[in-house]
This record gives sequence, C-alpha cells and structure tokens, in this order.
Amino acid sequence: MLNRRQFLFTTAVLASPPLTAGYLNKRVKLAVKYQMIEEPTLSVVEKFKLLQEIGFDGTELQADEKIDPAEIEKAIERTGIPVHGIVNAGKPDIIPALELANRLGCSSVLTFAQTDPKKTYAQNFADWQGRIRKALPYAEKSGIPLCVENVRASFLNRAEEMARFIDSFDSPMVKSYFDLGNTITWSEQSAGHWAKTLGSRIGKLDIKDRGHAEFGDKKKAREGVMGTNGGEVHWERVREHLKEIEFSGWATAEVAGGDRVRLTRMREWMRDVLDLTV
Repeated sequence: MLNRRQFLFTTAVLASPPLTAGYLNKRVKLAVKYQMIEEPTLSVVEKFKLLQEIGFDGTELQADEKIDPAEIEKAIERTGIPVHGIVNAGKPDIIPALELANRLGCSSVLTFAQTDPKKTYAQNFADWQGRIRKALPYAEKSGIPLCVENVRASFLNRAEEMARFIDSFDSPMVKSYFDLGNTITWSEQSAGHWAKTLGSRIGKLDIKDRGHAEFGDKKKAREGVMGTNGGEVHWERVREHLKEIEFSGWATAEVAGGDRVRLTRMREWMRDVLDLTV
C-alpha cells in the first residue's frame, strides 16, 4: 500500500504533462508554401495579409514562381510577413535561387539530390556534392544555408545516407530540410528515426502526414503504420528528438492547399501536432 507521500508523488507524475509538452512554444514559426494559398481573386499583397490574419508567421516561395519579385518585396513590406525560404527542388543550378533568397531576405534555399537513374549511387552522390559545393561559397558569403530535403526522387532514401551526405561538406551552411511525412511513405524508417539520426543537422521542417484524414492522402499512406494525432507520424517521438537538439526555426506545411477556411484549420492542425499550447 502506498503511503501518503508516495501517493502524492505518484499522482503528480501521472498528472504531469510529457517532458516535451509545449516545448516548441515560441521556438517554432509556422508557414505554408505560397502556392498553397488558393484564393485566386486575391493579389500578392492580399494573400500575405490573409496569412497575417490567420496567424501564420511566414511563407515559402518556389524559385520559378511566376511573380515579379518586386511584388513579393512590396507584400513583405506592407504586412511584415516574410518569405523565409526559396524552394529550388532538384534543379542542378542552385545559385539563382540563392540570389533570389538574398534579395528577399530569406534564411534558406531548399534543394534535394535528385536521382539520375542512368548513374550509379556513387556517381549521383558525387554529382550532387559538386553542385552544392559550387553554390556553397555564395551560401557562406550571404549567410543563407542550403537545406537538403528527403524526397522520393532522391537517392538519399535512408536517414544515415542523408546524414553522411550533409556531413561530407563539413560546413554549417549545409543542413537538412526534414520532411516528416516523406520518411514513412517511401522509406521503411520512421519519422522518429530520421529525427534522431539527423539530429542537429536539421535546419527546417516540412509538416505533412499522409495518414491524416484531412491533411493527408490515404491513398499514399502505408498500410499498418499507426502514429499519433490521427495520422501515421508519431509526432510525440519527433518532438522529443527536436527537444534534444533544442530545435528552433521554421515549420512549413506541405499538403493540399485551400482557401481561408482550410488554411485556418491547417494552422490549428500544425499547432496540434507540434504541441504549440500558446
């Protein structure tokens, strides 16, 4: 039988929130990809205002977005909503994206090492090392990190391979753009395993969960994979690893876009999976 002191201690432990509860509060800024704002009647400035009204902290822009950068600059100035990054995807020439990022005051360029099926793993590895190393002096001079994303089209399809690729540059200006949803869909490693393996290499987060009923894609979800928060990503484990590395930075939704109503619900979903309590 428990004595009073043991009972009170046990009760307190059981009632206490997890160690990660609310840890990311004020450490994470929420964003959406610009093309996810599906309000065709709104101007660029009005779309930025919409994000501001909903409560998003910023947005991320495709390198080839058909918008005059001057319009983006005007929207940033009028709303205070930044473009935190430029998505260059698998384009081999990274410098133009860095130049745009520098002009808009961004803090990253997203790239991924795209597989050329005609080449061996070692050849693909060396080719993309060369492309990133070519852009690295500009990145270091401008202070804009190159963040390498884990995607299906890449040959870096295991966390250990991604970590080795990033480490090969021996530069703080090459980081991981960690997409939590991509890990499960096309690799056999969990998002938690990726988060633990990548560790302090993580620079930014893409938020998606294909197992989620509203913000996922059940057709792409892996059978038998159960996570938390209504999807296949075990968000609590990921948050624990983000706490271990004292993560602070941007988390950007990358799911099917929508209008004001959907974007508002999306922000609340992001707050839920990241456990942002304030």
